[in-house]
Amino acid sequence: MTAEPVIDQQQARATAEVPATVRASLSPSRAADFKTCPLLYRFRSIDRLPERPSVEQARGTLVHAVLERLFDLPAAGRTPEAAGDLVAPQWDRLVTEQPELAALFDAADPDDTAEFLRSASGLLGGYFAVEDPRRLEPAEREALISAVVDDELLIRGYLDRLDVAPDGALRVVDYKTGGAPREAFEARALFQLKFYALVLWRTRGVVPRVLRLLYLKDAEVCDYAPDAEELARFERTVVALWQAIEAATARQDFRPRPSRLCDWCNHRALCPSFGGTPPPFPVAAASADPLVDARSRPSPPGADE
Repeated sequence: MTAEPVIDQQQARATAEVPATVRASLSPSRAADFKTCPLLYRFRSIDRLPERPSVEQARGTLVHAVLERLFDLPAAGRTPEAAGDLVAPQWDRLVTEQPELAALFDAADPDDTAEFLRSASGLLGGYFAVEDPRRLEPAEREALISAVVDDELLIRGYLDRLDVAPDGALRVVDYKTGGAPREAFEARALFQLKFYALVLWRTRGVVPRVLRLLYLKDAEVCDYAPDAEELARFERTVVALWQAIEAATARQDFRPRPSRLCDWCNHRALCPSFGGTPPPFPVAAASADPLVDARSRPSPPGADE
């Protein structure tokens, strides 16, 4: 989404605790951007070009907000009706915090917004088809987690939900609401969850037992079980990614990598693959805060939907 929340207390605290040896940070969204298309990474993280929020992104953010607040209720009260009652108030809150979201709909046509809210409620129905929140007590929700790898790189991100079993086993849960073809985003989603799994392994010494994707639109669950050897390889991949980003920044050379995902890109008009010309490379890029890899927080809920 375009307007991201102001750095909150979680991020301020995490930044304050960064070891002196750390000289850069990377979030799963920005790492995935570079993997998908180096030029997209540049547009978002270096040029920091504005992106208009889409209805799909707004819907994802709204559903994430409702599911987070749902667990504030007593267990017995976490019903589909209660979740539905949260939709309108949470939308009002989001619009107050990010007024540009209101521009997505015709102010003169209240049915436009009403249909949007009904569509969000429909996705909540998909959630209740795959989980019973009355039987769950998440350990963490919308939590910022971070770890230092290779002594110099801070990796961090906001996970949707973390469940901890009585035996200490961890389950990382991510909600997916997007309407884009799922197969185009599955690898990116699993990359994001492995990123979180690596942080948890490095900070808590426990490999998550399950990485779970909940596809609310289709009411489907995708579970993945990582192991320590795989996460060690993944850590090397993340470090290599950052080294490639640093090299591209030094050369001021971020090349496009066309794919089917270009259909959803906000920056096609500036992409050489579509006849565009990128803006001049920002002079300020070399002096940017190394602990901020893009905008003000790694990724808002729903932004990758």
